[in-house]
Amino acid sequence: MPDIASLEGDPAYDVTWPWTSGEPLEPGLTCVFRVRNEARNLPWVLPPVFSAVDHVLLVDNGSDDGTADVARRVADECGAGDRLTVLDYPHRVSRAGGEHLATPATSVHSLTHFYNWCFSHVRTTYSMKWDGDMVLTPEGAGILRDLAWQLQSTRAIVAMPRHPLTVVDPSTGWLDLSLRFLEPWVYPMGPDFTFVKAFDWELREFPAGVERIVLQQGLVLEVKWLDADEYAHWRRDGVDFTNTRLYRKLREFEVDEAIRNGDPEALGGLVKVTAPEGVHIIDHVSRDWLWRQPRPLVQHSLPSSLKHRAPKERVRP
Repeated sequence: MPDIASLEGDPAYDVTWPWTSGEPLEPGLTCVFRVRNEARNLPWVLPPVFSAVDHVLLVDNGSDDGTADVARRVADECGAGDRLTVLDYPHRVSRAGGEHLATPATSVHSLTHFYNWCFSHVRTTYSMKWDGDMVLTPEGAGILRDLAWQLQSTRAIVAMPRHPLTVVDPSTGWLDLSLRFLEPWVYPMGPDFTFVKAFDWELREFPAGVERIVLQQGLVLEVKWLDADEYAHWRRDGVDFTNTRLYRKLREFEVDEAIRNGDPEALGGLVKVTAPEGVHIIDHVSRDWLWRQPRPLVQHSLPSSLKHRAPKERVRP
């Protein structure tokens, strides 16, 4: 019997966790991508991830841009073809926000079920949720690589700040340093660390008292392209973006619109970066510019209601 049967009755997309099926978990860290049309980003995203983790699980949700083929090609170029698993999830997943709220948690169209199905294929003791637009810096890859083996004797979760970079053209970008959003990305695998339905998106559970390790700033870029619709997976109508849990998304909308309207300086917290000739802006910011900046990175203060509180938090140097 599956742990979570799909509402639609499709056994191929039921969720069965390895600890109930008797499959052992090997020591290590698996990075789980849930992607749709990320072929453009993967040549930047995948190489540092392959250098940092033991295995990559990429779940393609109906891409039509060759995302899976690009992932396989990049893995082969990195000598990591045997450490990549590509799965297909053909069901349309409800957009974050109101659509998600209206979709039953066990439906194949629910973000919650989609995430549980993806992570049920992990066979290492730790997993890392990662997005198809997030680029690790070399420093970030090294820290994750060193941290991964140290986590094996713990049940800690790991959070790290990410910094949105809006790519205007190959040599120009705007980096948003205004928010210090500490979303946990690395979790142990086990029955206490599965996904449940929240108001606007899925939420990964973890027991009270679990140690939270917070990594330093400047390790991860979140790439946004000005020539693309980066927010098609969000429903904006009828959503109260002044709510504290959605403030970050409101900020992303505002940054996108300000850059498009030619007035990004009015927002504050944005830094314009220009790459040297012949160097792509993503390479420049991730491999050189961020590394050279003094810490802490410049950022604005948040209202106290928006600051993340954790009962037990340790910042890793």
